[in-house]
Amino acid sequence: MCTAWSTGVTGICMCYVDDKVSKVAWLNRSNIIYAGQDKWSLDPRVDLVTKGQLEYSLRIQKVDVYDEGSYTCSIQTKQQPKTSQVYLIVQVPADIYKVSEDITVNEGSNLTLSCLASGRPDPAINWRLLNPSAEPLYGEEYLDIIGIMRNQAGRYECKASNNVATPDVKYVNVVVSYPPTIKKTQSSETPVGRMGTLQCDATAVPTPEFEWYRDEKRLSNAQGINIQILGTTTILMIANVTEEDYGNYTCVASNRLGIQNASLFLYRPGTGRDINGSASVSKSLWLLLACFACLFFKC
Repeated sequence: MCTAWSTGVTGICMCYVDDKVSKVAWLNRSNIIYAGQDKWSLDPRVDLVTKGQLEYSLRIQKVDVYDEGSYTCSIQTKQQPKTSQVYLIVQVPADIYKVSEDITVNEGSNLTLSCLASGRPDPAINWRLLNPSAEPLYGEEYLDIIGIMRNQAGRYECKASNNVATPDVKYVNVVVSYPPTIKKTQSSETPVGRMGTLQCDATAVPTPEFEWYRDEKRLSNAQGINIQILGTTTILMIANVTEEDYGNYTCVASNRLGIQNASLFLYRPGTGRDINGSASVSKSLWLLLACFACLFFKC
């Protein structure tokens, strides 16, 4: 008998005879491999395994997919010929031969990831998004994501398996770009002569660029002002606060997909402003408020 073998292994097709046998042979389909002890095959991977006169087995080293097929052990006795036919099935481990490259897409767009694999039997393909929960995703060779969201960014795992060997695994990194959103602002209650600090935190991909304004004037690192940008956070520091420094400041966060601004306040102690209030206001909201004010005052 022969069993299902994986490529690269050494396999043996078993055949046993008794002492009444006069002639034996191995055939692959209609081709003679061995006739008795004489080798007819030119394949160096093939040889006989014999134990005395009772075993006449065929050994194949480094099995290949081309070895698959029908094998016949033919026995000639004084009474009648007998044959024992087996079919060799060659299994091939799963192999991912093509997978999508790492990609950057805009939030809301559609995305298809591909993962093509070969093997015998045909491998099953499964997808997972490794962060945060690594739950299985619905998809096989092609994984369709409709209207991708920022929380769907991360490392996608494609696994191909057919229980022949260790599954083959490949990864695709997906970056989802989106416009800035100012999540947190911190105003400052600062006495004259002390350092005032205003902070603005935003989320965005790509990382946002920041600008600071006082009224219509853009601020820069000069005349007692120090602006620091640490990733998605920017800090405006005023070294020696004067009466003229009190008032409204604007933090602007932008990237290639959009822009958002927020108002912050530097004020003298005792005026009662909420220094931890979220002051994130988009340009469209400012315009809406201005329209309401204009209607109210009949401008």
